[in-house]
Amino acid sequence: FLFFCVACNTNSKHDSPTVASPPFWKDIQSFKKQDSISSPPKNAILLIGSSFFTMWKDVQDYFPGYTIVNRGFGGSTLSDQIRYADDVIFPYQPKQIVIYCGENDLASSDTVTATMVVDRFRQLYQIIRERTKAPLLYISMKPSPSRRHLFQKMREANQSIALFLGGSDVRGSLTNKNVYIDVHQKMLDEAGQPIPEIFLEDSLHMNAKGYAIWQKEIQPFLLKD
Repeated sequence: FLFFCVACNTNSKHDSPTVASPPFWKDIQSFKKQDSISSPPKNAILLIGSSFFTMWKDVQDYFPGYTIVNRGFGGSTLSDQIRYADDVIFPYQPKQIVIYCGENDLASSDTVTATMVVDRFRQLYQIIRERTKAPLLYISMKPSPSRRHLFQKMREANQSIALFLGGSDVRGSLTNKNVYIDVHQKMLDEAGQPIPEIFLEDSLHMNAKGYAIWQKEIQPFLLKD
């Protein structure tokens, strides 16, 4: 009888269900731990989005004179930005929000359309606008060589997001309008092909030359301290 009970207890331990964490939960907890050790500045320029921000570890060096908080987490989609908005956006009380996201949405499945990406962006935009009037910059989806098969969808989504931002907010000074930043075209050569020397060996992420293009396009629209 004792052996039977021990066996039952052992089995019940191994068979007990485990609750899976949502995607990128560990990344978000890492941000929270980092913030608890060193409080990030309020009223800064906040970067949110995917790995192309995550890997821009020296972004502050590209924008001297600006206070940058980078909360990009690798592989994330617009749906992930929506899921974690209360964690990666609003606690920082940013004066300006810069977004690079949407590319991974398209890459995640052939069934994801440009329209779906735009709808997700509009949902994220609505969530942001319900809580803050901080000016928003959206960086267009870039033309990585490894994702040539997605270029048409990217261009469709980029164009729709540009039109949405152009007509969705109050026109006037930079402090109260949205900005769409087109890096897609700037990263193509004269033949309309991705410039190979601005990408890493994975033909997906950028090297310093690629980020230099982004710097040139982004900086004119950043709010100074």
